[in-house]
Formats: sequence, C-alpha cells, structure tokens
Amino acid sequence: MTTSDAKRARTASELISERIAKLDDWRGQTLARMRKLIHQADTDVIEEWKWMGTPVWSHDGILCTGESYKTVVKLTFAKGAALKDPARLFNASLDGNTRRAIDIHEGEQIDASAFKALVREAIAFNQAGKAAAARKSSSRKTAKPAKKASAATKTKPVRKAKPAQTAQPVAGKPVKTAKPMKTAKMPKATKS
Repeated sequence: MTTSDAKRARTASELISERIAKLDDWRGQTLARMRKLIHQADTDVIEEWKWMGTPVWSHDGILCTGESYKTVVKLTFAKGAALKDPARLFNASLDGNTRRAIDIHEGEQIDASAFKALVREAIAFNQAGKAAAARKSSSRKTAKPAKKASAATKTKPVRKAKPAQTAQPVAGKPVKTAKPMKTAKMPKATKS
C-alpha cells in the first residue's frame, strides 16, 4: 500500500457506511434501514458527508440528514414544513418554518411505504423549486434592456396637483373628500 492509497479520500457513501458500522447497536441498524428505504424511494439519490460528519441525502437539493444521538436517530428533512405528511411521520422540529424531523427511538418502527412517499414528496418539492428557479433565471436573460431616455424625457417639469373636486352625497350620507397636499418647505440655506 502506497502513501497515496492510504490518504485517498473516501467517498460519502463509504463514510456513511463506516458511521453505521461504528454504531453497533440499534442506532446503526435503524440508520441502515432508513438509508435503504431512501435508496428504494429514489435510485438517483446522492449521498453526501457534510458539517463535520453528518450523512446527507440529496436530489436536486437536500432531502434529509441522518443524525444519531444517544437515545434517538433523527432524520431531518430540509424543507419538511412544505411537505405533505398524511401519515404524520414528522414528530420533531415541528415549530419551525422550514425543517421537520422524524425522531426514531429504540424499538420504534417507521412505516416503510409512508417514509418512501415522504422522500418522493421531498424530491418533487426540490425539483419544482429548481424548475421555478430555472424559469426565473431564463426570463432575466431574455428580458429586453430598458430604452435609454432621451434628453427631452430626462427632466420633466413638476405639475401642481389639481384641487379635489367635491363629491355629491348619496342618500344623505356625507362624503369625505381628499384635501390638497401641502408641499414641504425646504430650510433656508445659511451663509457660513
């Protein structure tokens, strides 16, 4: 084995597999099961390793992260607040405006089909956002530049507002009319 082989950067998938192997209790088994369900829901999912050791699954943006704590495995969906969750899998981080999480405690099982549907919902949300951003970006590129103002249109004289006309009352009800606007007075310049 050469030095370059030993220093070879490991892929995110390898790092996630190592994390699961190090968690040699129920947490490793749970994280491995959820990882498998994510891959079943989306064969094109991308695994990433971010924030100094957090497994992340992405497809056109972050879908969810997989964190392990002493008493819980937490799957945090980056845009969870915007997702439909008819099975009510989200049970943590419910107060925020963006994220939602699923906390899985020892012995708990998550409904596989409901979880895969939630992953697909997150993918659809990311893709819709990506498509909208692409449309917005392309409309900026194709927008016509504004015409340059000619010398005659650059400075227009300021007109005084017309006085408000009196409205006729209807069925004896008083009608409010607009009062003419007062112009602000500029302070007089003082000589130094």
